[in-house]
Amino acid sequence: MLSALQMFITIAVIALATFATRALPFLFFGSREPPEMLAVIEKNLPPMILLLLVIYCLKDVQWLTAPYGIPEFVTTGVVAGLHFWKRNAMLSIFIGTALYMVLVQFNVFSFL
Repeated sequence: MLSALQMFITIAVIALATFATRALPFLFFGSREPPEMLAVIEKNLPPMILLLLVIYCLKDVQWLTAPYGIPEFVTTGVVAGLHFWKRNAMLSIFIGTALYMVLVQFNVFSFL
């Protein structure tokens, strides 16, 4: 079991590291324009992260046994449709998560 001092030191180090990662870009690029490579990364990073999340979510789907990935495809379609329609990531993620939980918990596709 960790002592109170060890927990305090751990929390302090994590807080300091988090603050440093937030403050360093302002220190480095506060008075000048960031490099072009950083602008490219900034533009392309969110779609790359979303692609990795989709791949991670679909990696363990059993494609050859019932329900053949249908809940995953339905919820992926709902999330994409909501996101393109409302342009609200939180709304699409929460509704997609809730829909997936309902489809899996209540075994909606058990007839397959």
